[in-house]
Amino acid sequence: MRRLNLHDSTLRKWEGALFISPWILGFYAFVAFPLGFSLYMSFHRVKVTVGGIETTPNGFDYYKEILFADGGLLYDDLIPFLREAVIMIPVIIIFSMLIAILLNQKFWGRTLFRVIFFLPVIFSSGQIVLEFIKQGEGSLAFIESLRLSAYVAEYVPKSWVEPINHVISSFVLVLWYSGVQILIFLAGRQTISSSVYEAARIDGADPWNTFWKITLPGLIPFIFLNLIFTVVDLFTFPSNPIISKVTTANYGLSSALAWIYFMIVLTFIGLVLFLFSRVDKAFGGKRR
Repeated sequence: MRRLNLHDSTLRKWEGALFISPWILGFYAFVAFPLGFSLYMSFHRVKVTVGGIETTPNGFDYYKEILFADGGLLYDDLIPFLREAVIMIPVIIIFSMLIAILLNQKFWGRTLFRVIFFLPVIFSSGQIVLEFIKQGEGSLAFIESLRLSAYVAEYVPKSWVEPINHVISSFVLVLWYSGVQILIFLAGRQTISSSVYEAARIDGADPWNTFWKITLPGLIPFIFLNLIFTVVDLFTFPSNPIISKVTTANYGLSSALAWIYFMIVLTFIGLVLFLFSRVDKAFGGKRR
């Protein structure tokens, strides 16, 4: 009987390995190998010839060139983009959370509105978004009529004027890319039992207190999930200035730039995870 159980256990392991093997092969072929080879190229001068690819060791020269010798390649475009990201991320998170809470209410045509908010995620592609940006689309007419850019230039520090105006000018695109976040928040809102809200109403809690005491603490894990998703989505946006600098003209230099940018993205994600651990401890008692 013991041999039979051991045989069944071994068979199940082989079956599991068989089912996961396509993913493993795909990961090594299409993710691990390209990543490893790009890291290798970042330390070499790469020349594509008729006979193949020729590489010459270059050490950390490309990294020094990007970070110190030619800082403009990274900093001139990266710093304004980071300021823009600091503005766009809270806008997307707050907007998507409020819309998800509204879409969770019971009203006529709720399913239609849910589809409308998620359709841009399905139909839009990077090229479509780039065309929108090139044509100057994405702004709201009534916002332009308010001449907010003039107020921003007058009351906001000079280094923040351009990022804020760029967010305002592409506000529709910012909201357009909130579909996945809305869906995640909607799913998170539905994990909160309705009996909790009923008990709060019986105790005399108004909607404002209910939001701060029940809804927001219950959505904290989903807020940070959306933060990670938004950071990754924003840093791979088609109009990203760093991605546009990664070309095939110099494989080694482009690979070094890509790896530096990858470390910056990981730093942002690490910061989000650190904030989540601190906030989760602060609100942990309220969610239990």
